Amino acid sequence: MRRALVSEIGDYVGQEVELAGWLFNLRSKGSIHFLQLRDGSGRIQGVAVEGECDPESFRTIGSLKMEASLRVRGTVRRDPRAPGGYELSVSGVQVVQNPAEDYPIAKKEHGIDFLLERRHLWLRSSRTGAILRVRHQAASSLRAFFNGRGFILIDTPILTGAIGESAGSLFEVPYFDLGTAYLAQTGQLYLEAACMAFGKVYNFGPTFRAEKSKTRRHLTEFWMLEAEVAWMDNEGNLKLQEQMISTLVQDVLSRCGPELDALGRDTEKLKKVSPPFPRMDYGEAVELLRKQGRPFEWGGDLGAEEETILASRFDKPLFLTNYPKKAKAFYMKENPADPRTVLCADLLAPEGYGEIIGGSQREDDHDKLLARIREEKLPESSYDWYLQLRRFGSVPHSGFGLGLERTVSWLTGIHHIREAIPFPRTIARLYP
Repeated sequence: MRRALVSEIGDYVGQEVELAGWLFNLRSKGSIHFLQLRDGSGRIQGVAVEGECDPESFRTIGSLKMEASLRVRGTVRRDPRAPGGYELSVSGVQVVQNPAEDYPIAKKEHGIDFLLERRHLWLRSSRTGAILRVRHQAASSLRAFFNGRGFILIDTPILTGAIGESAGSLFEVPYFDLGTAYLAQTGQLYLEAACMAFGKVYNFGPTFRAEKSKTRRHLTEFWMLEAEVAWMDNEGNLKLQEQMISTLVQDVLSRCGPELDALGRDTEKLKKVSPPFPRMDYGEAVELLRKQGRPFEWGGDLGAEEETILASRFDKPLFLTNYPKKAKAFYMKENPADPRTVLCADLLAPEGYGEIIGGSQREDDHDKLLARIREEKLPESSYDWYLQLRRFGSVPHSGFGLGLERTVSWLTGIHHIREAIPFPRTIARLYP
């Protein structure tokens, strides 16, 4: 008998197949059992009718508990009323394991702490499945975008001796006889080295921030895609981001329709995302916030509420440009039009989802970069290799980092970032 996946069940109409999967719901009505089955590729209903199903199997079905693992035999038939358009007329069931206890996650409402403690089981829910399938598509689309444009994938180190962002958000790790290492906040510094060898490079992997933040936008471990391009200025950097985000949104819309529908996402809002994206200078943003009655001082970094106020004026992502030098990392290039600021941009997603990309043109002048390292009181010896990039063939170059979970949160319309990663790590959670 042919083994089939739910995702390809339409190829077997009228044929008898075997499905291997799990029972996520069972309902009985008289002499009929309705089995809700999933196999990882999709979900389907099996209908077992007394007299048409093997008698022993029919009796067994009635004793099954939620999440029993099964091999189910049956004939595939079309049914436009069924989710997916197909049902399975069940002829027999082989039980692989029938749990001895009730499944911990019942149909009733559960609190978020209860669900996060059982995240290993919560992954099986239809909502989580839809979110993580969109995440999978987003990651695949981003890789395809860069691979198709001649970028080289560079796997940057997770253990590092150099600080890429704020020293206050580092996870420290004892490192043999060499002292303290840090879990990477970013792979950017290493990508800058690689772009001088390959021209266009990117990475995609986990990064870590030891920020004691409890907001819905923060994780201590998250995935980031970073890109770096030699000979590209700040303007080219913004255009590359516009192309990437627009392509990503179109891919998710075209390939994740059922998942977005299941999540109740208003896709009309996503359909508006296309280049060019609006831009707003930091100084303009400060004036706008003041007019909104917020006592915001020039020179400060923007918080979630300020970002939401600014982004809500547009139905596309917003580039917020030219932040004050003091509010940004040491490696950003000074803005020649206003030395108080740097050539950078944060990309703010609409609908209150905040920053999804941070990028800048990098400082390519050795002496100016050294001065900034000293100004930030960073250990010069840890950055000697980074400074050497400015002594041997330095060129203008730019790059950015995209937070995958924030982007997925926006694409799916979910409220909290912790649902956008399989096993979230937050200030209060290291289990499971």
